[in-house]
Amino acid sequence: MSDKENTLDDEFLDDELLEGQEQEQKLENEEEEEEEKSVEETLSDELAKEKDKFLRLFAEFENYKRRTSKERMELFKTAGQEIIVSLLPVLDDFDRAMKELAKSEDKETFTGIELINVKLRETLKGKGLEMVEANAGDVFDAEIHEAITQIPAPDKKMKGKIIDVIEKGFKLGDRIIRHPKVVVGN
Repeated sequence: MSDKENTLDDEFLDDELLEGQEQEQKLENEEEEEEEKSVEETLSDELAKEKDKFLRLFAEFENYKRRTSKERMELFKTAGQEIIVSLLPVLDDFDRAMKELAKSEDKETFTGIELINVKLRETLKGKGLEMVEANAGDVFDAEIHEAITQIPAPDKKMKGKIIDVIEKGFKLGDRIIRHPKVVVGN
């Protein structure tokens, strides 16, 4: 073989080697990019999981704050419940005293005690105490009323209705702290 042919063969081999090396580099680059993408994808998946975890934790904390705030408001509304419940017999005694004083002829004493009674009731009303309405003829509701006894109804219209109110009921805010005690017709 001549030198020219050897040179051509060498050039041909060099070209093929270069092409092979280029292809190998391309494959290596593609593999590196895939590795990088998989690392990026992995990191983005982990980031998404952490974001989801954070959002759930944040929502749970918001619910906790809302719940404790609501409980605190309920506590403030009923903070004096124990004292108010202990004053309910005093209100009952005032009602009895007012009935008896109305029968007497001493109007100044009656007026003085009536003023004290009104002032006490207004003060308790300002603290959230309300009377639970229960009147003769109302329909008996076991959720609201406490039946002391049942008696035969004077007429058919009074069956299942309140005949008499023995003791008034009261609620503090939305909670009933003493149910009205009633007599029900059967």
